[in-house]
Amino acid sequence: MGIISSKNAIGADNQQERFNLSSWISGFTDGEGCFSIAVIKNKTTKLGTQIFPEFVITQGGKSLPALQKIKNFFDCGGIFINKRYDNHNENLYRYCVRSLNDLDSKIIPFFENYPLQTSKFNNFLIFKKVIKLMIKKNHLNLEKRKNIIRLIEKMNRRKRRN
Repeated sequence: MGIISSKNAIGADNQQERFNLSSWISGFTDGEGCFSIAVIKNKTTKLGTQIFPEFVITQGGKSLPALQKIKNFFDCGGIFINKRYDNHNENLYRYCVRSLNDLDSKIIPFFENYPLQTSKFNNFLIFKKVIKLMIKKNHLNLEKRKNIIRLIEKMNRRKRRN
């Protein structure tokens, strides 16, 4: 049997590598990621609050290369340091994507193709709805904003123990 040297064989390897990396990123996000949308008071805005969506993965300093790999994969967002002043030895780093366009064109399609396997999937679905509404500028209309805020209130809910 001879050595295969066609471009298709190389392309197949690249596809498999991309699939493996994509699956790894999805699993990594299941464990360490978050889809969040904050509603922040801001008196300089017309409606008095700002809706602030972000996709975040947090890691300690020793795992910074993993965040860099994810940032390079998505080709958007940034990595920010959260300095720690407690009894931990290393700082935390956050990979964040906040751009509506990047969330809509890169992050959401990725997680549609490589779905989360934990309860974070439900937060992703709400996150996706809110981003789509924001792309349509619904957050700039008071009545439509109320619907967005009702969706946000359903995210990251935990049952309280009595």
